[in-house]
Amino acid sequence: MRKILLTSVVCLACVMPILAGGVLTNTNQHVSFLRMVARGASIGISGAYYNPAGTAFMNDGIYLSFNGQSVYQTRTIDSKFMLGTDMDFSHKYKGKASAPFLPNVMAAYKKGNLAFSGSFGIIGGGGKASFNEGLPMFSNAVHAAMAMQKIPPKAYSINSSLDGSQMIWGLQMGAAYKFNDWLSGYAGGRMNYFTGGYEGFLQASLRGKNPVEVVGIDLDCTQTGWGLTPILGLDAKLGKFNIGLKYEFITKMNIENKTKKSEYRIKGVPQDINSPLAAYKDGVNTPNDIPALLSAAVQYSILPSLRASVEYHYYFDKQAGMAQDKQKSLDRGTIEYLAGIEWDVTKILTISAGYQNTNYGQTDGFQSDTSFSCDSYSIGLGAEVKLNKHLNLNVGYFWTNYSDYKMKAQIAKNIASDNTYSRTNKVFGLGIDYKF
Repeated sequence: MRKILLTSVVCLACVMPILAGGVLTNTNQHVSFLRMVARGASIGISGAYYNPAGTAFMNDGIYLSFNGQSVYQTRTIDSKFMLGTDMDFSHKYKGKASAPFLPNVMAAYKKGNLAFSGSFGIIGGGGKASFNEGLPMFSNAVHAAMAMQKIPPKAYSINSSLDGSQMIWGLQMGAAYKFNDWLSGYAGGRMNYFTGGYEGFLQASLRGKNPVEVVGIDLDCTQTGWGLTPILGLDAKLGKFNIGLKYEFITKMNIENKTKKSEYRIKGVPQDINSPLAAYKDGVNTPNDIPALLSAAVQYSILPSLRASVEYHYYFDKQAGMAQDKQKSLDRGTIEYLAGIEWDVTKILTISAGYQNTNYGQTDGFQSDTSFSCDSYSIGLGAEVKLNKHLNLNVGYFWTNYSDYKMKAQIAKNIASDNTYSRTNKVFGLGIDYKF
């Protein structure tokens, strides 16, 4: 029993760090992305993030943009844990993640052939995920240990909970230069600051008038870190076509623990042995790189009032350092295909819609209860309203449909698990653009 229970605690140490780094980057930095999706070849203030080289083709002036978004997600694990043919510990674990307000500010100054631009927002994470009943990986480890000791399920109880949060704030600044009437280039960078936190517990106890604790885990840890992202871009105007290219280099980043509590208790196991929670000791550093990103987009003006865009993203996830070297388990990096269209219905109103398909290189070796990715497609729609010659209002809605990821594992003789991972996501946004 000692070995099985110790293994259950090790699971916490091995998997929990993945909460601090995923294979996703927040590309919803401007509300125009929510309503059109493919913005990589657009000319406008949103280009401060999506097409920074294109800012050199804007009209002279000073531009400001303020955006706010509300994000709501669920993450569900439908777990079927079998001990032989007699015990079936099936349960659905549901976690909720929300970010009621994600802000972003963009600015640009264009004069002649030169443009300076910048943006500030949350480029990764941004919410808090809560599993109020814990996770199957913890509960199932306890079930297995108890079964090996011939202790029936009615003789013990398990109480657990897990909360995790992360934010990566990014401040991007750079300059674009128009070389001639059809070509411009951009060079800049982004300062990234990571902050996250993990708080959770597990307690397994034998029932009775005086319950006896068999396993106890308590963790309260915050993490911080920072890193720099060099960024290059090009924009080419070829007749009715506009082509935008952007490359964000890999961001090398370590996150450091600031730990208030990191305790484990296993009945009968001396506490002076090497702690499986050593990775959460105060001051310990963990790799949390932001992967490099290649973005290529083409916009075509079908009519002066009607524009269509297609875009391609490739995230170099496999080259980005993650906790426990989990990136090595990936087949490849993330691939995204985007498309969008917008129509100036009148001089005042523009309506738009877009589509995004996201395909990961995930494998069973990469997926875990605390960090899992599901292939998806997303639909965005919304409008831009020109309130006057200086002020525009953007509204958008972005909805994602995820494919379930099913994973089966034969843990040991007569011990098997069958997990189905699923997610939901919806985003609402409102923003204003102002030109002086």
